[in-house]
Amino acid sequence: MKMKCATIFIILLLIFPAIGLFEAQAHPLFNSSEEWIGDHRVQISTLPEIPAVGEKIQVLLRVVDADFEELENFLLGIRIFYHENQIDAIQPAVYEDGHLEMDYVFEESGNHIFKVDLYDVAVDGGVLTYVFNISAQNPFGYIFIGAITCGGIIAGVIFVYIYASKIRSKLRR
Repeated sequence: MKMKCATIFIILLLIFPAIGLFEAQAHPLFNSSEEWIGDHRVQISTLPEIPAVGEKIQVLLRVVDADFEELENFLLGIRIFYHENQIDAIQPAVYEDGHLEMDYVFEESGNHIFKVDLYDVAVDGGVLTYVFNISAQNPFGYIFIGAITCGGIIAGVIFVYIYASKIRSKLRR
């Protein structure tokens, strides 16, 4: 009877954490941010959440006013910096709706600074500059995370096996 209870307990310990893997849970994206300046907010995010170097990603921008209404006509430009050097720029252009999707490829891994310039909406008619950090990972970063995860799972299996063996040996006595 004790062996059945111990077996059921171990199975439940293994099953319940696995259930959490299949649930969708809201969380802030790794490369997403928002910033308010005056009466305007700019949000930025990337798809995929963690961009890989050399792969095409989507940069998503959304511009809203103080009432959270998307701006209809606005002039926006983007400057991209890496190690304090400007490496790319998107020339200012007029956008009709409050969001913008653009494709981009990171050439280097690490932190990139996106300076989003919003023209002609400031009270004084000047430029509002929003600053965002976007990180790009080397593809080997995923391998490292996978190796750590596998190591933890294997350690857990070994622990359960040793614990179950000790319980079995005590029950046999």
